[in-house]
Amino acid sequence: MLLSDLDRKIIARLQGDLPLQAEPFVAIAAEVGISEEELLHKLEAYLAAGVMRRLGTILRHHQAGYSANAMVGWAVPDELVEKVGKIMATFGAASHVYLRPTYPDWPYNLFTMLHGKASEELEKTAAEISERTGINDYKLLYSTREFKKTSMKYF
Repeated sequence: MLLSDLDRKIIARLQGDLPLQAEPFVAIAAEVGISEEELLHKLEAYLAAGVMRRLGTILRHHQAGYSANAMVGWAVPDELVEKVGKIMATFGAASHVYLRPTYPDWPYNLFTMLHGKASEELEKTAAEISERTGINDYKLLYSTREFKKTSMKYF
């Protein structure tokens, strides 16, 4: 797929921060001079053509008021991973749910990244997830330092 000037403009704009508003794509579309519908069609075309694999965002948790973060490792039976993962993903405090391999000294295969204002909030959320899923073997790994987060820059 050859990229037009408009394509380059859209991709360059998407490399920056999303506008902090309810409908950020409306604002981005206006910035590049097209409708939101046209912008969304362009994004779908980029995905279909393999120009773009996914559209990801970076949440700067501390700036948003979330100073407590923990990765929670869950020991989930393989046959329940899909069902349990979907339940975990319904929790607003969970920004990510990952499936990873286990190791002899590390039985945790499903991970949730939890965000909150205090560690007690994270512990409460993990307990709620445990209650809803029936998974009682879990470990909270608290973040102690945030490293620089950056997106790819193409244009």
